[in-house]
Amino acid sequence: MSRTLLGIYLNDHLAGATAAAELAKRLARAEGEWAGNGKLERLAEEIEQDRETLLAFMATVGEPVRRLEAAAGWALEKLGRLKPNARVVARSPLSRVVELEAMRTAMEGKIACWRTLRARAAVDPRLDAERLDELISNGRSQVTRVERLRLRAGTELFG
Repeated sequence: MSRTLLGIYLNDHLAGATAAAELAKRLARAEGEWAGNGKLERLAEEIEQDRETLLAFMATVGEPVRRLEAAAGWALEKLGRLKPNARVVARSPLSRVVELEAMRTAMEGKIACWRTLRARAAVDPRLDAERLDELISNGRSQVTRVERLRLRAGTELFG
């Protein structure tokens, strides 16, 4: 099976999307009450939907999913849990800040991917430019919502 540059790029983003979806679910479980009103739960659902959308775009352009890359993204998120956070048993308040920052970084990467595909849509009729515009807009909304939570968490922790 040949590997195209687009396929490598999309599979790399799939690994990131897999890690982000796992992180979002864990963050929603751990910090959902703190965030209130189902904010993190909704974000986790949106991030999982975006991952599914990426898979659909990959199928549309004929790029196969490399299971190893997706598994690496899943494993990366699990390894991220091992970082020292000044606590051994209980969850550290620092985890909230760091994980929200990781979520924001992942969202910025996702928007970059949507923008790349949007540019390609100009020469590839298989890609839906309007849908990509919508995904870019949704990604910006996600960044705004996560940034509000991140600022709140940082202020609560560091003053």
